[in-house]
Amino acid sequence: METIAFARGVPAPEMLPVDELQAASARVFERDPVRLLSYGTGGGYDPLRRSLAERHGVEPERVVVTTGSLQGFSLLAQVLARRATLEGRRARVIVEEPTYDRPLLLLERLGIEVVPVPLDGEGVDVEALDRAMARGADLAYLIPTYQNPAGATLTASRRRAVVASAERHGVLVLEDDPYGLLHFEEPAPPTLFSQRGEAPVAFSGSFSKTVAPGLRVGWFVLPEELAFDVATLANDTYISASVLGQATVHEFVESGAFEPNVERARGMLAERRTHILDALERHLPEATFTAPAGGYFIWIRLPDGLDAASVVAPAAAEGVTFIPGISFGADCGAYARLAFSSPPVDQIDAGVQRLAAACTAALALA
Repeated sequence: METIAFARGVPAPEMLPVDELQAASARVFERDPVRLLSYGTGGGYDPLRRSLAERHGVEPERVVVTTGSLQGFSLLAQVLARRATLEGRRARVIVEEPTYDRPLLLLERLGIEVVPVPLDGEGVDVEALDRAMARGADLAYLIPTYQNPAGATLTASRRRAVVASAERHGVLVLEDDPYGLLHFEEPAPPTLFSQRGEAPVAFSGSFSKTVAPGLRVGWFVLPEELAFDVATLANDTYISASVLGQATVHEFVESGAFEPNVERARGMLAERRTHILDALERHLPEATFTAPAGGYFIWIRLPDGLDAASVVAPAAAEGVTFIPGISFGADCGAYARLAFSSPPVDQIDAGVQRLAAACTAALALA
């Protein structure tokens, strides 16, 4: 029996622009092979840095291109932890609950205090966030648009409140936005970064969800001193990321292939979302969820009496995988994250049917 995987938030194979990326890679390789096969800098491939800086309306020195945005987050967290240690204290980072599991693991590994604030269908609880900022923090890590894992999108009014809190308390907000272009109907509200004014707001993005994850290209827009420290740590850690990968992405974007590819991805993801919503209504009517307006994920509360961790083994036996909510927050045991981005469309219904059978089996054992 072939496993139907709802576990990983990756694009389906047919979403990958294989031909266009092959052509982009060939063009950059033909133009400047020696440069592409040599070391770069910790800050990333200069043409791509300049292009991203222009997109965000900042100086290139504020942009750091990394091996995926997760590695950039790791570097940033290390810099913040070192700064706090030099001041004789422990670094403190505010996060949404639930939030992306990998940053949680990185923060725990670095011994950074994690302060969770609640999240609902309209995004982070801005009053709880403001209270947490008032107590002081080195960073507030937020995913405002098509959030991972919850799929929630922060409303326009809450976005304004987040920016106001950041300015009032002087806490740097990192807006992680890998999914923001992947809307299904109307675009999401403007980014926090675009509305920052004088507030300390930084931005991270990734081409993993809109182009291809194997290229491993993400970027950060940071205050200049912090960008310098992150780029320096990158250089000290691995000298430079893949110049070929970053140059290929730059050529792909500059050739005009990026926007059509995003539009194509939106259509494929929207189709998958429709299928998984229909399947949940049919096979797991006792589960509750909010339909995501974009992105890769749907966050479901399993039927009463179930802890998602207890469903993992029965689900594997049924031939379906997912991530239990406990991975994303201490109080999320009743929830499950389903990534609808990668399974073939014609397998989504069967996958949810298998998940429903696993829930029935887990309830019988409870």
